[in-house]
Formats: sequence, C-alpha cells, structure tokens
Amino acid sequence: MALVKSSQEITNSTIGPNSYFTGRFFINGSLKIDGKFEGKSLQAETLYIGVSGKIKTNVIANSVIVEGIIIGNITAKNRVMLLPTAKIYGDIKTPELIIQNGVILEGRCMIANDLKTSAKDLIESEYIKDNLNENNLFPKGRTSSAERAAS
Repeated sequence: MALVKSSQEITNSTIGPNSYFTGRFFINGSLKIDGKFEGKSLQAETLYIGVSGKIKTNVIANSVIVEGIIIGNITAKNRVMLLPTAKIYGDIKTPELIIQNGVILEGRCMIANDLKTSAKDLIESEYIKDNLNENNLFPKGRTSSAERAAS
C-alpha cells in the first residue's frame, strides 16, 4: 500500500502552475495547489501542495500533504504529511504528523487527538495525577533516615 496516492487520486480541484489566487478559499472536497495562493484562509477536506505550490495563509483541513511551501499555520483534523521538498513557516496542530527527511520547518507543533484542549494543560494534569511529591513521601515533622544519619 502506498503512503501517498498520486495527485490525480486525491484531488478533484486544482490550482495549476502559473496560476495565482487571492482571498478566501473554501472547498468541499480535495484541492491540489501547484500555483500560488495568498489570502485570509484556506479550507478543504484534503489539501495537497505540489512541489511548485506556494501558499501564504492559514490552512484548515482534514488532511494536508505538502511538497511545496506554506507560510501560515496548519490545522488538520486527521494528518499532516510533509514530504522531502516541503518548506513550512508556521505552527502545526494535528493528531498525526509525518515528517520525511529533507523537510524545512520552523514553528511549533501540537500533536494531540483533542485539538481544542491545550497540550500543556493535558500533560500537566497527567503529571500530577499520582499526587507523588516530597511532602507526601516525607511529611513535615518526620525526618528521613538520610537526615537522621547526617545529624
């Protein structure tokens, strides 16, 4: 089974090479960009940025596959796949992130199934669940054997 389908298998709309679009773009389906798009937002079910594709906007999609350039944040409900020629400047939020060798990426990545909850809050709540700390192990007024041996 191939990890990436051919662009013809995954797209039903294309912004071809030597094409330039601006504004807001919403598509109920898949979109391949081989040209250039700049705007306020770009939303699609599946977004494929080809090797010659360049976008400068925030992206919201179910799945994003990148071979070109994205300047902007990416939020994907299922997966983001960055192929070897991908260049990303922006933050990524997704449950699954695949980064192949050769990718250039500057930004923060949040990888979690629940993209609405802060990863920091989730991790900190898991960290303190066992309530294990120095005060619980060594209540005040009791000295440890190491402290007694030192005195």
